[in-house]
Amino acid sequence: MRLGIAGCLTHAFIGSALTPLFLLAAFAVGLVALVTLPREEEPQISVPMVDIHVSAPGLRAEDAEKLVTEQLETIVKAIDGVEHVYSQTYDERVLVTARFLVGTSADAAVLRVHDRIRANLDRIPVGIVEPRIIGRGIDDVAIVTLTLSPKPETAASVSAADLTRIARELRGEIAKVDDVGLTYLVGETGDAIRIAPDPARLALYGVTLQQLSAKVTAANRSFPAGMVRDGGEGIQVVAGETLQSPAEIANLLLTARDGRPVYVRDVADVSFAQDTADLYVSTVRKAVGGSIERLPAVTLAVAKRAGANAVTVAHDVLARVDSLKGNLIPDSLTVEVTRDYGETANEKANELLFHLGLATLSIIALVWVAIGFREAVVVAVVIPVTILLTLFAAKVMGYTLNRVSLFALIFSIGILVDDAIVVIENIARHTAMRDGRSRREAAVDAVAEVGNPTIVATLTVVAALLPMLFVSGMMGPYMSPIPANASAAMIFSFFVAVIVTPWLMLKVAGNGPVHHHQGDGAGGALGRTYAAVARPILASKRRSLAFLLAVGVLTLGSLTLFYTKHVTVKLLPFDNKGELAVTIDLPEGSAVEATDAVAQAVAKVALDLPEVVSVQTHAGAAAPFNFNGLVRHSYLRAEPQLGDVQVNLTAKGERDRASHDIALDLRQRVMALTVPAGTSLKVVEPPPGPPVMATLLAEIYGPDADTRRWTAKKVEAAFREVPFIVDVDNSFGVPARRLRVTISTDDLDFFHVEESDVFDTLAILGGASTVGYSHRGGGRAAIPIVVERPKGEKVLDETALTTPIPANVLPGDRGVVELGDVVRVSEERASFPIFRHNGRFAEMVTAELAGTFEAPLYGMLAVQEALDRQDWTGLAKPAIALHGQPADESRSTLLWDGEWEVTWVTFRDMGAAFAIAILGIYILVVAQFGSFKLPLVILTPIPLTFIGILGGHWLFHAPFTATSMIGFIALAGIIVRNSILLVDFIRHAPREVIVTDEEGGSRVARRPLADILIEAGSIRFKPILLTALAAMIGAAVILTDPIFQGLAISLLFGLASSTLLTVLVIPAIYRLLRS
Repeated sequence: MRLGIAGCLTHAFIGSALTPLFLLAAFAVGLVALVTLPREEEPQISVPMVDIHVSAPGLRAEDAEKLVTEQLETIVKAIDGVEHVYSQTYDERVLVTARFLVGTSADAAVLRVHDRIRANLDRIPVGIVEPRIIGRGIDDVAIVTLTLSPKPETAASVSAADLTRIARELRGEIAKVDDVGLTYLVGETGDAIRIAPDPARLALYGVTLQQLSAKVTAANRSFPAGMVRDGGEGIQVVAGETLQSPAEIANLLLTARDGRPVYVRDVADVSFAQDTADLYVSTVRKAVGGSIERLPAVTLAVAKRAGANAVTVAHDVLARVDSLKGNLIPDSLTVEVTRDYGETANEKANELLFHLGLATLSIIALVWVAIGFREAVVVAVVIPVTILLTLFAAKVMGYTLNRVSLFALIFSIGILVDDAIVVIENIARHTAMRDGRSRREAAVDAVAEVGNPTIVATLTVVAALLPMLFVSGMMGPYMSPIPANASAAMIFSFFVAVIVTPWLMLKVAGNGPVHHHQGDGAGGALGRTYAAVARPILASKRRSLAFLLAVGVLTLGSLTLFYTKHVTVKLLPFDNKGELAVTIDLPEGSAVEATDAVAQAVAKVALDLPEVVSVQTHAGAAAPFNFNGLVRHSYLRAEPQLGDVQVNLTAKGERDRASHDIALDLRQRVMALTVPAGTSLKVVEPPPGPPVMATLLAEIYGPDADTRRWTAKKVEAAFREVPFIVDVDNSFGVPARRLRVTISTDDLDFFHVEESDVFDTLAILGGASTVGYSHRGGGRAAIPIVVERPKGEKVLDETALTTPIPANVLPGDRGVVELGDVVRVSEERASFPIFRHNGRFAEMVTAELAGTFEAPLYGMLAVQEALDRQDWTGLAKPAIALHGQPADESRSTLLWDGEWEVTWVTFRDMGAAFAIAILGIYILVVAQFGSFKLPLVILTPIPLTFIGILGGHWLFHAPFTATSMIGFIALAGIIVRNSILLVDFIRHAPREVIVTDEEGGSRVARRPLADILIEAGSIRFKPILLTALAAMIGAAVILTDPIFQGLAISLLFGLASSTLLTVLVIPAIYRLLRS
């Protein structure tokens, strides 16, 4: 017998002293990889987003778009690696966001943008300040958030400023921990000395705001005034001292009026203030007795460095916090861990490692029962060796230990043992023949017999998996550990099967007796069962044809489950997370107090849910962002009318409902709240995979702004008609009211008033002016001294217009006039925001899906039906685009984006990967068998997997997801592997047999084809069934995971149906095509 590559390897290593060394080396490098691989909950996808903020004072949105936005867009779009350019233009400000290709280095992205803009500053109009560039990436997402709040009994004595001071000191201590990255505070509110001017009192004493600011600034000076000498010694002179208290400022002399001094206290109220920041952050939880406690809070967010182990960093951070309790952190405060991705990553890793061990033990038990104890011992060594080698490969390839890479190992465990099972079963069969060969010779011959088809079969699985590495978009790198690790596992499994397995078989068997199972030469009991089923099917060509037609009809019937929507299509199902969020968008111009009131109402209904532990509310401040918030730019939600509510759930093991079910319940409760008109409330779940701006996103393009907005309103109305579309919103809203202050140049000239004095006065009346800092010493942070009216008094009414401003009424006579003498106040509406995507104007309508259908495809179809029913008189009905922005903007177009875009790209690329996989498998099989037609027979069973895959999804009421597609593609390689083993045995089966005639003589007779097919099926059915069961066991342990359930169903049910049908379909095709 020709040994081939596999036989030669077995012959070389079966008695070599290097084999045990190879085994020990594999264990060693694998264990090192297992210990050193960084642990994370999810794959870290690098999607750099660089924000360019530009202040455009005095420009309305339309002007800012022409003068600033378009210039920046053309500069940014030309940068290498930029995939999308988004811009938002408002009155007096512009935000341009450059989104780079997935995988681009975040640091490189920021540098490219910075360098290109610096090189083109001459294109920025005169009067526009230099852009502010801020880069955000996956490593800026906090893995730990700590919320500091006072205990209920000490709440009265702990202020927000106290919390901020302690949080700042804690941040400094946390920064000392190794591998800690970006840290920031949410809700920080420091002390300030506020000088609150009263316009009426200013007018009474004729004091201007410029006088007030200048006096405080001058009195607050402290500076080095040179050196003096004293007895030959140089002594430094420090002049002045900063003001220390409100009383010192209040007693400053401003001027004299009617012969009596006028002090600061006469025209302004001076005090310590903590409400200068326009935000409210609090933690809300249930108190003993069921009441609701609201306490002020400050949250410290801690990210990690790139490549660091999230588990280790989070553990070290929390250990550092524990060590500071009772010292830096007083007993009067509570530190709540409101996010710990290190713990969740460790939990998921340990859970999946347990599943990995469970699958391994199950496969060992399967081999023990089906083949024997010694063979099971060999499998018990082979599986860990292959897994450890795969972990080493993952380490070399730069992957981390996350849920996807661990799922790849669990998925692989069922197929990596295939080679070993085939080799073990064949060695056991050859050894049991008792034909005079030694155990070593029998082992070498057994490996040689199945060697070539095993090589081809292994390569077919790799060929099926490897093209998935080239899926583009965010789903590509998210799922890449599966094809990478599974392919590595298959390659390692082949070498372990032909090098280590025969050596172990000899060592384990020793000199013990040869196990001989009666009838094993014909496949034993399983073989006899197979023959009983196959014989009627292969009895004639007509029966074979009828069987094939029945299987074909069953396959087509399974595909109709898509059409009838008994099986739906979705990118990824919702995961079971430990947090939810509710975003609050009040109409622009709403006060932060109104936003906070809505946030508290949301917190109250959230706490009614039994699974909710605590809630953090943010009004006017952005909550710590996660990966979803990174893409959606939630870190920019620091405006008075915007709020976020963070909902923390109990651990998964302590609740009966998944987070998605809780989110559906919470949404119903939130929607029942009474909120101000125009308020938008959205329940946001952490996405199961790559995040998007919205699950259902319609981008509206058109010839002009009015057409786009009217079309968007019609689309929004269509969204609201669909019952399973929720959280509907648009991008333009209702422009806020604003006051336009017009300066009369004639009055300025008449009163000799400078425009700068008018502007400065208005800036203080409506805003604030920091005139200095009070340095308290002792290492404490300086307190700003701010001239600002209290928030409740910031009105531009008749009293405010009496505020004095400097005027030179007569030469040499410095006097004052009232502000109202030189300005006119009128009300107007702000401009609509202008959105552009890759240089094209667009309006957006966004929504989420909940209920009957939760995939964007079904929402899109329902919306398009609703649009067809609408009256489009006077407005052109928009064209529908599924992918790619319209080239013609002269007519209205609705482009579906959001999760649909990711779904489109993912399934398109996976389809292409599947086509490449089929082509690669075909070429491998042609090379193996030297035939162009036979590979088509071998590929025939692939569609049969749909019977089990779609039937399984229907049975479990599970959507067909991207992971389901991965399972289908992987099945192509696995099923073809079984087909190759069966066809190879058929081709090499003896065609002739010696028979004895009635006279006692013998002659050579040609065997019937049906007998050859049944014999081949009987002998190969056992190893084919064992390898299928091994893969099904690997799939079964991940069946309960919400994300990878689709992969598990595809493997479990697809293997079950296709394995049973393959061993019948291929012989039936042979029977039909061959004589």
